[in-house]
Amino acid sequence: MQWVQDPSQSNVDNLNTVRCKASRHFRNKKKVYLKAKIEELENNSNIKNTRYLNRDISDLKKGYQARTNIVKDEKGGLVASSHSILARWRDHFFQLLNIHGVRQTELHTAEPLVLEPSAFDF
Repeated sequence: MQWVQDPSQSNVDNLNTVRCKASRHFRNKKKVYLKAKIEELENNSNIKNTRYLNRDISDLKKGYQARTNIVKDEKGGLVASSHSILARWRDHFFQLLNIHGVRQTELHTAEPLVLEPSAFDF
């Protein structure tokens, strides 16, 4: 990453080629996504499946949204490797689902606002 910080002409050219490759990569992914989405729309239209057709049309209106796997650690730093991402999710769900370490609180139910009718009310 040293070449990103050095403003020499060769480093600027390297940065521009990396940007161009990344742009081309995402443009190709978008083309593949749109082609598959159009085929799915045509298929749902041909078999008269209006529920999925309308769902796919609304998804298509939102546009292409690239999916990323960004996970942050407890301090807010990005976690990059797949092993550390799995470890982060494991720790997160362990803390979330660990009910033995949490002090049990007493639950209070609300009193009904409407009294039950008696036999004389009918």
